[in-house]
Amino acid sequence: MLTLSLPQSVASPFKILCLGAHSDDIEIGCGGTILRLLAGNPNCEIVWVVLSSNKEREREARDSAELFLGKAKAKEIIVANFRDGFFPFDGLKIKEFFEGLKRVSPDMILTHRRKDAHQDHRQVADLTWNTFRDHFILEYEIPKYDGDMGQPSVFIPLESDVCQRKVSNLMEAFQSQRSKRWFTQDTFLSLMRLRGMECNAPSGYAEAFYCRKLTL
Repeated sequence: MLTLSLPQSVASPFKILCLGAHSDDIEIGCGGTILRLLAGNPNCEIVWVVLSSNKEREREARDSAELFLGKAKAKEIIVANFRDGFFPFDGLKIKEFFEGLKRVSPDMILTHRRKDAHQDHRQVADLTWNTFRDHFILEYEIPKYDGDMGQPSVFIPLESDVCQRKVSNLMEAFQSQRSKRWFTQDTFLSLMRLRGMECNAPSGYAEAFYCRKLTL
């Protein structure tokens, strides 16, 4: 297996755009990767975008972003209020919102997977590629009742302490979700353990992504 490296302590800022349809999506899909990037590269600049919220979910989203982005050189947290579950029907307004994100000019984008079973997730994935046509994009995965897990092509190994911190942050920040049967430490750790096994990660843990296009 060919191993490539994430940027480490580069002199110029490394700009990352994180996109999530709902307030916990970014953390579930790529929270460990963000923690690893920030630990190895203090020059990271992160724009963290959540597209749907209500009063409680916005508070949770902002609190969680602060937990994950504590070491970022610069951070911008944006929480919009598009209606959960209705993204395809609000496509025009969400497209206009995405056009405003072009100012970010990121080095890397973390977004939803285009084959995700959730309609909001697919809409965000489609608009990511429609808006950012010449960027490095990784699509993360979200476990769910629909059972849409696939075969990812990119793996980012994570140390076990990073995984534990990711899960701890999730459980601390999103109190409103803890009544859901799937929102458990075991769910999140199990997926990272499975992906770690698939890529033979030294720690046994990893997050996985889908990459449509990569230039070497």
